[in-house]
Amino acid sequence: MGTVLAALLTAGALTAAAPQAQGQNARTETPVASTSPVTQAVESVVRVKVPLPTSFGARPAACDWLSYLRYRSADGPAASADADRILVAQPGILEGAGAFDSVARNTVARAAGQGRHIEFWALDRRSNCLEDRTGIASGDQHTAVDYYYRGKKVDGRAFPGYAGNGELGWMAKLGIEQTVRDQYDLLAAELPDQGLRKRKVLCGGHSLGGVITGYFAAADFDGNRATTADAGYQQCAGYFALDTTVSTSLGDLSGSIPDDTNLPDIGLGYGVVQAGLDTGVLSRTLSAPVLLNPETMTLLAIAGLGAVNDPGGEADLPRYLPSNVNIEATNRFLFSKDAAAFLTGSPAVKDFRLTNAAVLGALLDDNSVPLAFLQSSVGFFDGGQIADKSFPVANGGTAQPGLYGTAYKAIPDQPGGPLYTWRNYDRVGAPDDPDYRSADGTPFTGAGKEVTDVRELARSLAEQPLDFTEQYFPTKLVTDIQLATSPQVKRLVVHPDGLKANPTLTVLAGDGLLAGRVPADLHPVVADGYQHLDVLTAAPAQNNGRPEPVSTNLAAFAR
Repeated sequence: MGTVLAALLTAGALTAAAPQAQGQNARTETPVASTSPVTQAVESVVRVKVPLPTSFGARPAACDWLSYLRYRSADGPAASADADRILVAQPGILEGAGAFDSVARNTVARAAGQGRHIEFWALDRRSNCLEDRTGIASGDQHTAVDYYYRGKKVDGRAFPGYAGNGELGWMAKLGIEQTVRDQYDLLAAELPDQGLRKRKVLCGGHSLGGVITGYFAAADFDGNRATTADAGYQQCAGYFALDTTVSTSLGDLSGSIPDDTNLPDIGLGYGVVQAGLDTGVLSRTLSAPVLLNPETMTLLAIAGLGAVNDPGGEADLPRYLPSNVNIEATNRFLFSKDAAAFLTGSPAVKDFRLTNAAVLGALLDDNSVPLAFLQSSVGFFDGGQIADKSFPVANGGTAQPGLYGTAYKAIPDQPGGPLYTWRNYDRVGAPDDPDYRSADGTPFTGAGKEVTDVRELARSLAEQPLDFTEQYFPTKLVTDIQLATSPQVKRLVVHPDGLKANPTLTVLAGDGLLAGRVPADLHPVVADGYQHLDVLTAAPAQNNGRPEPVSTNLAAFAR
């Protein structure tokens, strides 16, 4: 399996290099080999040259290209213009195109089963151009760790290092205006007929992608509000929102960004914040010392490699990783039973025996990872004694549910003991399930709360030529939206009625960011038991025997 995956990833890595075609709107498209069991959908990576304005200054050549993952029916038309519908999806915060892999495949396959050939385009934002997949594309965990953290070469290439703030001057201007302009320019290049776009394209996104879709719908792209063929809402036949809403406000996502990120104080005002970004006094990318930075987000894809190659094998990744401040802080935050363990670093994750699947589950499952916007429901620990995880918050509390979620957190409790395995989502509730419970008697989980296959989550992280995550998220994209009432941002909302000009499908995770405050006026579809990432990663076969609701409703909306 490892050899096969390495070959697939190497093929995918070739597509990740800066394209060599020349000229405005030059284009490359390369098929992506996949081990996905959903074979009714085929995938390719598309890159279109859409240079930034010269005012952005110096940047890598790859950043003058826009990229997306194109999913289409295996027996459907080769040309996108001939598809019945095209769903175009904006990623959420710190998220890349690879995160849409499961929902894209499931939606295309479900529509194909009903006799319709649709496409799903998972967009990468321009800032993803800075990422280097070389180590992941090797298909081997040790090779990847050595490449990203120990300076060892892969196929003669050395990792250039993670970009510092001083190298990212061009990103100081990469806010909401350029982000929606990128989407418009890409659509115009790929589908030049505006009338066709209006008939066939459905615009949407996940999390922050819903807000970006709102700004896109309200935007005007020729500078003349009297001519509306170029207006954002005229590029779409409808909108879709995945655990978010189509709006121009962060209100529905409030409380989901950790307090220790390096976002500037917007009370300074638009001009001061922009000056800080321009001069580099403020960080041009969003990060935090725990998990939310390029160095530690790379670990998710590396963990995915292990769970794809040998999910049941005992992991050595925690011991093979180098020790540095970022990795140590992340390991302590994610794997400390209580505050004492966090402060002392004992017991540490490397003191436990875990399978590769259990390592990935510990990083992204809702019963383990504290941060709600990173949570999925992929199963549960198995094989040994389990305890409540009371750090950073205790189970059963109500502290910041938008940030931490409401699922009870658990952690292995026998360092040096048995090999902890991972019970996949479809085996929770099986006759041999130990039914682990919290100290107060509450079950940590149940069959109705588990919806994502850990192997498919691993494949989306490790196999895609475009990242699941966004390592260099532009600070300006968030601060622009936070400063929505400032004249500099308010002027971008040229056609506010555009948000209501087309039908909208809103699909919310039942246990996601909007849990307990569902906007009833939107008549949303609520996916019970789903967490924030599950709306992208859920398996087509669900534990309740019913069709997976996100892809089912997207396919129906795309009629």
